Amino acid sequence: MFGKIIYISNNEAHVTVIREDISTSIMNMYVVFEEGQRRVLGEVNDISDQLVKINFLGEFEQNRFLPGLLRKPNFSSNIRMITEEELGLIIGHETKGTFLLGTTPLYDQRRVYVDINDLFSNHFAIFGNSGSGKSYGVARILQNVFENPSLFPFKANFLLFDTYGEYHNALRDIDKINPNLHFKFYTTNLEEMDEEGGSLLSIPLWLLTIEDLCLLLEAEQHSQVLIVEKLLNIVSIFSKKDEKTRDYKNHLIAKAIMTILYSNETATHKRNEIFSIFSTCSTPQFSLESPVQGIGYVRKFRECFLIDSNGQFTESILVTEYISSFIKEEFENYHVGIPEFYTLEDLEKALNFTLISEGYLNNEKTYADAVALKVKLHSLVIGEYAKFFRYPKYINFENYIASLVAIKGKKAQVINFNLEDVDDSFAKVVTKIYMRMLFEFTKRLKKRASIPFHVFLEEAHRFVQEDRDKYLLGYNIFERVAKEGRKYGLLMTIISQRPVELSDTVISQCSNFIIFKMNHPRDLEYVRKMLPNISSEIIEKQKSLQPGTCVAFGKAFKIPLIIKMDLPSPEPYSSNCNVVEGWKI
Repeated sequence: MFGKIIYISNNEAHVTVIREDISTSIMNMYVVFEEGQRRVLGEVNDISDQLVKINFLGEFEQNRFLPGLLRKPNFSSNIRMITEEELGLIIGHETKGTFLLGTTPLYDQRRVYVDINDLFSNHFAIFGNSGSGKSYGVARILQNVFENPSLFPFKANFLLFDTYGEYHNALRDIDKINPNLHFKFYTTNLEEMDEEGGSLLSIPLWLLTIEDLCLLLEAEQHSQVLIVEKLLNIVSIFSKKDEKTRDYKNHLIAKAIMTILYSNETATHKRNEIFSIFSTCSTPQFSLESPVQGIGYVRKFRECFLIDSNGQFTESILVTEYISSFIKEEFENYHVGIPEFYTLEDLEKALNFTLISEGYLNNEKTYADAVALKVKLHSLVIGEYAKFFRYPKYINFENYIASLVAIKGKKAQVINFNLEDVDDSFAKVVTKIYMRMLFEFTKRLKKRASIPFHVFLEEAHRFVQEDRDKYLLGYNIFERVAKEGRKYGLLMTIISQRPVELSDTVISQCSNFIIFKMNHPRDLEYVRKMLPNISSEIIEKQKSLQPGTCVAFGKAFKIPLIIKMDLPSPEPYSSNCNVVEGWKI
């Protein structure tokens, strides 16, 4: 079949054809250049009636295959098709540490096995057009992991952030594979709680950091970050009821009132500002009806702010002495501590008090930024998304993370978050909050990477973007996890049909790629530029792939492989609309 080598370039050999009836069926198949004990692997990438062009892929060394090539084969090398044994060194064997990924359509549907650690201990990406088989591929990969008879992943934690609610059907019955495997379903749709047995997505407010709240309130300026920091420092005074907290609350109110009293505003303006504090923050000692004791008489607090003919408060001395009595030196550097429980309403009160007491609403430079936060928080409090932050009772950070993977006292291995019923901006914030929590949790573990978490981000181009986070907060959580998460056991799988819209930093940290059919020239060019090891041949291959067939390459694969995945059973909800059925009467 093969004749002599007549030309060798940097990565390609031109070989003559002995038989004129050479079949085009050997296209993309593997051949071996043999010279003594040395064996070089190549792949057929072009065929004519006179020549076969073969790319060099690597070299066999005893019972293993080494990708890449330092020395090209000699012109005198014997050329033959790859043997079954050699093929097994490339596409893998079924062992305890591997799992079935799919089959190779080039070699009679031979099964392709991948080392579990090589794939799952690194970030990896799955790309492809809509309808190319991405969702089916993800479902099949997870089903194969759980169906592996030599593997029982009881402690696995697969968290799927599902923008279309596709994976519920494909993975909810993993307990039928093994009764000790369980699926947990969080939803943003109240109806699904009853029909599908899901739990409502619910995040404890008190576990949110300054960064989380800035994202939630869509902060864009550093002045807004400062406001959020201040409101978090005092939100406890609106939720705690103990005597110490009450005294600290009086201290803050008194200081805020004194600041207003000594401002350059008119008496009328001062009175209005002081009274507005009480609409947000009041105590028995500080309210409009609080009694203020004078010498031989008593005034209600509001009566102390009557204005005389000179434009002054009639009881300025009395009210100043009264207010000053609540300002305590011991509270100057006092911190209430981490709040154990607070509500959205408490948070709104804290924000309003912060804006008034700190004078943000009187500062021309910060007024717009302050009002923007106030409006956004109020919209959240009265809006449909408030229900996702009404956690019923106090829970600490570690127990909350544990609760995510627990279902009826048992361990869930797959946790599906259906974000189908919220808009993209809110879904992005929720995903970032959970990613930050998981990153913090894995970093705190005494034994590093002892509890791996695998986060699958469906339609990742909606979330993993070049955001303003780095400018505002100093980091983007997806990029931070991409760079640091691997060593802590927090791994990401990026699933997208538009890789060009993804963060370059995140993609650069992915070690494996599974690419289904893609046609958009910008996406193809992006993949070509971002992945230095990808060849033009791989790009060309994936452009003509059938649905459910992918090109896989990276650390887990000896060489780029064309792999056909079996249909998942059951299938995810990702098939096209049946127009004919929809048109029927």
